Amino acid sequence: MSSAVEAAKRKSESALATAKDIAADAPAAMQKVREDPKAATQSFLHSPFVRGALPFINGGAAGMVATSVIQPVDMIKVRLQLAGEGVKTGPKPTPMSVTRDIIAAGKVMDLYTGLSAGLLRQAVYTTARLGFFDTFMKRLTVRAEAKGNKIGFGERATAGLAAGGLAAMAGNPADLALIRMQSDGLKPAGQRANYRGVGDALMRIAKTEGVARLWAGAYPTVVRAMALNFGQLAFFSEAKARLKDTSMGPRAQTLTASAVAGFFASFFSLPFDFMKTRLQKQTRGPDGTLPYKGMFDCFKKVIAEEGPLRFYRGFSTYYVRIAPHAMVTLIVADYLNFITK
Repeated sequence: MSSAVEAAKRKSESALATAKDIAADAPAAMQKVREDPKAATQSFLHSPFVRGALPFINGGAAGMVATSVIQPVDMIKVRLQLAGEGVKTGPKPTPMSVTRDIIAAGKVMDLYTGLSAGLLRQAVYTTARLGFFDTFMKRLTVRAEAKGNKIGFGERATAGLAAGGLAAMAGNPADLALIRMQSDGLKPAGQRANYRGVGDALMRIAKTEGVARLWAGAYPTVVRAMALNFGQLAFFSEAKARLKDTSMGPRAQTLTASAVAGFFASFFSLPFDFMKTRLQKQTRGPDGTLPYKGMFDCFKKVIAEEGPLRFYRGFSTYYVRIAPHAMVTLIVADYLNFITK
């Protein structure tokens, strides 16, 4: 017993001595900050904790900026995917007709429905996917250089797929809330949930349908994210590497590489995005059943009832949504990475 007391006493004395040392050094540290704030900032930015956190912070900030710009296009994309559900023939909506309907039914700001959920999704999803991608790429680069090799497309693809899958699982609840908020206006007035914001949507879905429902559509969401990241991050990184020795300037290289990445991201991910939207929008009918049992059931029913080309309906709108979003995200992230080197 006495030995334990002595040990505790020694630990408290050691902690007290450490605290006194820190307090004694504080005035000198503050003086350094006043004399050379730039050096102090650089010292803080290069601390191990901050260096590890910066890819995630930069990624989240870049994604939120891009979402604020592109939210109306995302709203139109979701409405296009949900139009004509279960019907193979009939009038085909266009981006212009959907936009006119939204504005005619309410007001221009309705195009920003779900912005709070979109920002939350970016704060979680893009923070994670760009942060993980940057972290994975650094480790793969070190491993390749240790073997005397250069990092290749295979490593970039692996980093993109892994980062996308991990981030999608974390961001699925916000993604679900976004789809619910954007599709709410398609219901008759008496059946609308009229969510006040993303927090209200998440709480009401969890309360009425169960917490597990927040991860509805997680499988296609993860696959979509992996496909999108494969197209976006892997091709962006590869394109930048190939453009590095050209006569193009750094900004032109980033812009061109992000445009290429946006196309491949759209092509690979749209079918999964389509199924994700359908699965996340669905709610139980009066008999307690859901229209789709899962991703594969959704795939089969859409093929049978609406045709295979339905998966690529709205590709131009999706590209206009994905490409600028990818470009803004990657350019802002690239710039933030540059200024925080």
